[in-house]
Amino acid sequence: MRPRALVLRAIGLGDHLAGVPALRGLRRALPDHELVLAAPRPLGPLVALTGAVDTHLPTGELQAVPWTGPPPDVAVDLHGNGPGSRELLEALNPARLVAYEVPGGPSWNAEEHERARWCRLVTHAFREPTDPEDVALLPPGVAPPVRAAVVVHPGASSPGRRWPAERFAAVARALADDGETVVLTGSPDEAPLAEEVRRRAGLAGASVLAGRTDLAELAALVADARLVVCGDTGTAHLASAYRRPSVVLFGPTPPHRWGPPSGPHTVLWHGTGPGDPHALELDPALAAITVAEVLAACRLRTERPAGPAPRSSSATSG
Repeated sequence: MRPRALVLRAIGLGDHLAGVPALRGLRRALPDHELVLAAPRPLGPLVALTGAVDTHLPTGELQAVPWTGPPPDVAVDLHGNGPGSRELLEALNPARLVAYEVPGGPSWNAEEHERARWCRLVTHAFREPTDPEDVALLPPGVAPPVRAAVVVHPGASSPGRRWPAERFAAVARALADDGETVVLTGSPDEAPLAEEVRRRAGLAGASVLAGRTDLAELAALVADARLVVCGDTGTAHLASAYRRPSVVLFGPTPPHRWGPPSGPHTVLWHGTGPGDPHALELDPALAAITVAEVLAACRLRTERPAGPAPRSSSATSG
């Protein structure tokens, strides 16, 4: 029977993608092990695209891991630094626990970039060099719902991280006027926001893909996109994974902690330090980003000549 390594990273899309370089390092360090990733069920289509994981074990954030059989030979905490995630793994009695702030383990650095943090843990534990820029995913394996689109993703997990809908609409409208095919993405819960942006931008109803694509289709859409425009979200990490041009708007979380790797990506940020990513009001650093600078960055990334200034954001379409 193959030895088994359990990796816990039961968080969201962006977090999952930021952990891909570390997963690749673990795959190289443990070539004979069955590598089992405990992660949320909806991430299943993307887990396979890492090329590093043998088995996806669905679990929720900080919920008991439904492990069966003998204890893991190795358990790796790629989830966080708190006792909650470590205790979930310790409860399984692994032969070896790899984590921050355990005997023999490295110290946590709160200022470290998320990708570099987990690569450092793998390198420390297994002496396996890892590259924080090794973020590429395998091809999605499904056709994109729209080809060569400009993907505008207006949603974010909290109001503090969400650039105003009227500004996204102004950018979307101007890019559509430039001749781009603009689509609006998001989760089912974000469909009303995408519809608001569509209405303000005067786009056709078919431009709203929020709530109409699964993760595999979203990955295919981004992998074929001309441009991705979004905040610091999982969609930005998908653009990095497929090296598609992107314009990423940062607010409370500084880019040095979560920004994209080198590649065709423009980061916009007017902050001086970290803010509250869970705030109920728009973060000042994000609020300082203007429609004009986002649109200028988009046109540079799509190699479009500068077009007219955006029209008033009050434009509507039925």
